[in-house]
Amino acid sequence: MSGTTQSRQLSLNLFIYPGGHHEAAWRHPDSVPERALDIRYYQALAQQAEAARLDAIFFADSPSLADHIRYGSRYRFEPVTWLSAVAAVTDRIGLIGTASTSYYEPYNLARLFATLDHLSGGRAGWNIVTTSAEGAAANFNLSQHPDAHARYQRADEFVRVVSALWDSWEDDALVVDKHSGIFAEDARVHAIGHEGAHFRVRGAFNLPRSPQGRPVYVQAGSSEEGRDFAARHAEAIFTAHQTLESAHAFSQDLRKRATAAGRDAAQIRILPGICPYIGSTAAEARQHAEALNELIQPEYSLAQLRNLLGVDLGGYQLDAAFPLEALDFDAPQSTSSRFRVIVDIVEREQPTLRQLIQKLAGARGHWTPSGTPDQIADLIQQWFEAGAADGFNVMPPWFPTGFDLFVDEVVPLLQARGLFRREYTGRTLREHYGLERPVSQFAEAVAEVF
Repeated sequence: MSGTTQSRQLSLNLFIYPGGHHEAAWRHPDSVPERALDIRYYQALAQQAEAARLDAIFFADSPSLADHIRYGSRYRFEPVTWLSAVAAVTDRIGLIGTASTSYYEPYNLARLFATLDHLSGGRAGWNIVTTSAEGAAANFNLSQHPDAHARYQRADEFVRVVSALWDSWEDDALVVDKHSGIFAEDARVHAIGHEGAHFRVRGAFNLPRSPQGRPVYVQAGSSEEGRDFAARHAEAIFTAHQTLESAHAFSQDLRKRATAAGRDAAQIRILPGICPYIGSTAAEARQHAEALNELIQPEYSLAQLRNLLGVDLGGYQLDAAFPLEALDFDAPQSTSSRFRVIVDIVEREQPTLRQLIQKLAGARGHWTPSGTPDQIADLIQQWFEAGAADGFNVMPPWFPTGFDLFVDEVVPLLQARGLFRREYTGRTLREHYGLERPVSQFAEAVAEVF
């Protein structure tokens, strides 16, 4: 598939997991699990992504210890600290980290990400999550984990409070005039005076407005409530799809919801995950996937599946047809986007239980195409030009070689087709994504007065 130079450009993020996105990646012969706690390892990956002119790196998080650490690297760094260390050795690449609205306070989180945005020169993005892991509650003095509806209600108010805090200094509030002795125009620094169902926050914020105005808002929920939340707030949406048709339908739906919410749908970037297996031939690419699948620990895989589906399938034969009848379509998990992805795979492909866990092992329900560099570039171009994606979260099956193959073999093809930048044209994450810098809500209020 060929392409011509065009104004619309792909966005590409590197989604970093310590060993890679296949659940057995840490066992791959090229993997370096002994470096999983070494910041220099991640700094080098970020520098490699920046050299390839990627938009951002993305670092996920969960505020609890995941199950089955016996079989996988399941611990987590705190993302903002981690990203600050990466910011110190990079200049342009965006820095997106996860933080939960269920287990932070708005003022505390606002300080963390505003600081990262200042120190990085405007490269911060906040991946807004409500946390689905029930075990997190016991780490935060709670007797039970809030249900999904309650979490989204809190999240909606949380984002409104953080937005107000980040807007509370108008852009021209900081004067720093040695001659007059005026450091800041205090009439342009506003207490937010928020009192709501979940939070009471007076403000004002204790930092000037950051280079981007606000860090970029990123979100990954695809349930009905998640889509509505994204339509109201998100500027970049991370999502999981197995087919072009599903991704296109999601993109159209989100843009319609955003328009209904009074937003400019063009100011949203929809970025599905792609976990590509790349080889010099299609057969070699498949061999990469098969080699990793041979390293799977079924007990671990079934535990992952239980978390996604809410049912224990440990008593079923691995090489028998997947038991769709065992699923509870009224269970809380049934409303999640990943539950639907899995059911769609089962209905479309009719896999055995073993085949399903192998498919999910690659990237937890994200798209896992395999092929030559040209074939992978063709697929990316197809989704992009069909309007199914504005770009992708690149999720290498294993590090570092899986990422090397993508940046060395696929990115140059996308550049040659005019689909992806050869050089950065901006300095901030907003500029990389082509997003406008938001106007402070308090500046708008002052303008209305005058």
